[in-house]
Amino acid sequence: MTEKDINRLQREVREFFDELWQVPRFAGARRVLRPHVDCYHTDDPHELTVVVELPGIDPRDVHIVATERELTISGERKRPRHEGQVFQQMEIDYGAFERAVPLIEEVDPEGANASYERGLLTIVLPVVEQRPPGAVNVPIEVKAGR
Repeated sequence: MTEKDINRLQREVREFFDELWQVPRFAGARRVLRPHVDCYHTDDPHELTVVVELPGIDPRDVHIVATERELTISGERKRPRHEGQVFQQMEIDYGAFERAVPLIEEVDPEGANASYERGLLTIVLPVVEQRPPGAVNVPIEVKAGR
């Protein structure tokens, strides 16, 4: 087992326990914001696509770092504050988040692109045969809502 495999396993175990110890929705506020993620691959063109649910999150508060075998998305959903507000019910998750998505194929981080539309962040990463290691920040293109 390589160091990369051990780090990935540690991350997965940490995410498992983060999710396990969250307070159920009906019991009140949760401790961790954990956006849902879909990841799929296509053959023509050969690329991986990651879609992240981020409704209500300003894309300027989201950061994406891509390496050849992992994609990390982090940011924060800020709770709007209104003078004199008193909550009757609190079900929407707010706060900082970070999701590390292990990639099943090696990708070219420099060829990645990201777009944000109607609360969905879509990151497209081209798959490559060989790529020298290194992390790359991926900018987000904000599209007008419909």
